[in-house]
Amino acid sequence: MSSFGSLIYTPEQASGEAISKVETHAPKIDAPDEVKAGEPLGVKISVGPHPNTIQHSIRWIEVYYEEEGRKFNPVYIAKIDLAPEYADPEITLRIKLKGSGTLYALGYCNLHGLWETRKKIRVV
Repeated sequence: MSSFGSLIYTPEQASGEAISKVETHAPKIDAPDEVKAGEPLGVKISVGPHPNTIQHSIRWIEVYYEEEGRKFNPVYIAKIDLAPEYADPEITLRIKLKGSGTLYALGYCNLHGLWETRKKIRVV
């Protein structure tokens, strides 16, 4: 039996057929590398280009933050469920961070599984 984490594809560990899916399935995180503590920052997460049909689409995106020095991680930030044909896999959030850490985005494709991308953010 595999651990749940081993079922998540990432750009770094994709192999076999999954390598050809990285560009269209791994979430893209657009956020600054450095921010001031407690100040709102914009984060855009998108997946694709990706089909958006009932048969093949990104069904949801989740966002987490692993804060350095925090006793229990990760911090759950947001989730959006996406309806095929109507909702494109792109979200924009405004978040506030207390300490440096890593932002994680998970995207789920109904055909090609769960994909993860991460971005380190330094808080000054």
